[in-house]
Amino acid sequence: MRAIPLFDGLFRLLAGALLAVALVGLAGCNGKDAKQELSKRPVLVTAVHYVPQAPERSFVGTIKPRTETDLGFRVGGKVAKRLVDVGQSVEAGQKLAVLDQTDLKLQAEQAEAERSAAKGVLAQAIASENRAKDLRAKGWATDAQMDQAQAAADEARSRFARAERSVELTRNALSYATLEADGPGVVAAVMVEPGQVVAAGQAAFRLARIGEKEAVVAIPETLITRATKGLADVTLWSEPGRHYAAKLREVAPLADPATRTFLAKFSLPDADDRVVLGMTATLTLTDPDKIRIARVPLSALFNQGSQPSLFVVDSTGEVKLKPVAVKAFESEDVLIAGGVDEGEQVVTLGVQKLDPAEKVRVVSALTF
Repeated sequence: MRAIPLFDGLFRLLAGALLAVALVGLAGCNGKDAKQELSKRPVLVTAVHYVPQAPERSFVGTIKPRTETDLGFRVGGKVAKRLVDVGQSVEAGQKLAVLDQTDLKLQAEQAEAERSAAKGVLAQAIASENRAKDLRAKGWATDAQMDQAQAAADEARSRFARAERSVELTRNALSYATLEADGPGVVAAVMVEPGQVVAAGQAAFRLARIGEKEAVVAIPETLITRATKGLADVTLWSEPGRHYAAKLREVAPLADPATRTFLAKFSLPDADDRVVLGMTATLTLTDPDKIRIARVPLSALFNQGSQPSLFVVDSTGEVKLKPVAVKAFESEDVLIAGGVDEGEQVVTLGVQKLDPAEKVRVVSALTF
């Protein structure tokens, strides 16, 4: 019974000794690898990331119709009925409002009476002219009498023609008492109410024509050139994933005195029924040439007089010198147009002391 505990103690002691030997061996190996790793030259690197040379700029705008028309009565009078409301869609020829027609009808009746009177006078003058002609032919009337009869007939004809025109004018005025839409659209504003007395030509309704729509935005003066030459894209706040091509149609000649921005109108030729007037939209301007550049610190650039280059580090720590195309220099950075690939690690410090044949150790990585 005592042999079993003794044997168990010896076994535990032997296992502990073997474990200690193994740990000492591993520690020796790790220390050797760590010493080799520390012997490599430490370098600071950054990842290459290409972005558009001219970043996209976005502006908030509003969807509006290309054409808005103020409609008004062509005659003055008192508004008897208003037949449409704001936001209502109307068709060509649809009635919008009606004036009180009492006075206009009286004027039309008066013109009809004057025409009837002028017609009677004309018939009498023509009869007198014909009799004068017969008498003159028989020698019983003088030339003066003949001329007088002809003059009276001509005057009667003119008075009758004027009376007919007066009838047409009063009929037109009566028709003008009913204001109709001259095309399909949406009522954007109502400026009259029943009982209101309006003058001829006074704006009564604002009609937004159904047709080409546009996005209206305010552009700062520094981006007028890009708005003119760049590519424009419009998205709706209600559907941010749907894009509509836009084309600049008009830029205001004068800046807004308060914001110092220019009102720009971009037409949307591909707008569908989802694009509703009054919606809020985002207009994005991009550079048409789409030049992409990478920004790296000036200290990363290596140049011995032949061509600017960058040291690229791979996953094993090996470095390789790659010539690059420099787009521009800034105060702290250099803009690279090509020569290194997206995501490659380039050395940013101590490039003058590097040798492409040696391996390096990355101590930090920064992303610009």
